Amino acid sequence: MTITAAPPTSPEAALGAADAAAAVLPSSVVLTAGSPQPLALLAAGSYAGAAVASLDGSQSALVGVLVQASLVDALAASPMGELDLAAAVQPALDAAAATLGCTAGAARTGSPDEVAAVAGAGALGVPLLNGGSTHAVVVVSAPPAPVVVSAPPEGPRPGIEMLHGVEMQVTVEIGRTRMTVRDLLGIAPGDVLELDRAAGSPADLLVNGRLVARGEIVVVDETFALRVTEILPTPGA
Repeated sequence: MTITAAPPTSPEAALGAADAAAAVLPSSVVLTAGSPQPLALLAAGSYAGAAVASLDGSQSALVGVLVQASLVDALAASPMGELDLAAAVQPALDAAAATLGCTAGAARTGSPDEVAAVAGAGALGVPLLNGGSTHAVVVVSAPPAPVVVSAPPEGPRPGIEMLHGVEMQVTVEIGRTRMTVRDLLGIAPGDVLELDRAAGSPADLLVNGRLVARGEIVVVDETFALRVTEILPTPGA
């Protein structure tokens, strides 16, 4: 089996995530994504608030947003009462995660420095701009790396010979019938039970209770045997 890890989040992927977030982030002005750069260069501590969400349940992969005081103040002064920053930016984080092929978890708030620390040194930040001013920063840490698994070689799997000595219950069934408990208790030597198959019909070969083949009953050296006439396809094959 060959496993190949995908590279960390590229600037192009971070830019796409920021574009998606900018379209739904609460703002009184139109925001456009700037150039992605290492988050460490964007002075996270200068922002007034932050929220972050994990990607696909990962502890290290995440999307987040750092916001200026204008958004924090607007949420605090809402006519409906103070609104939670995490709930307000959740749609933006969901949109950013979707462009990365991931699902964002529930957003949680924290200080900008805390979010930067959780994101790690490899995180990228994308400024959201209007008129040359930065109103927010979208934070993207590398999503979980997908794996590419090569197809196994044709033929028996390595180690399958270890199962060769395992014994399995093999049963030959010539027919069935249904009886009430009263009739079952009344069975006596000499009684004849009629089965659900006509004479000459194939018998079933079952392995551990699963039907795998059919055949005809024969006698070999005064012992009953089954001559296999049909191998049934494996379910799901």
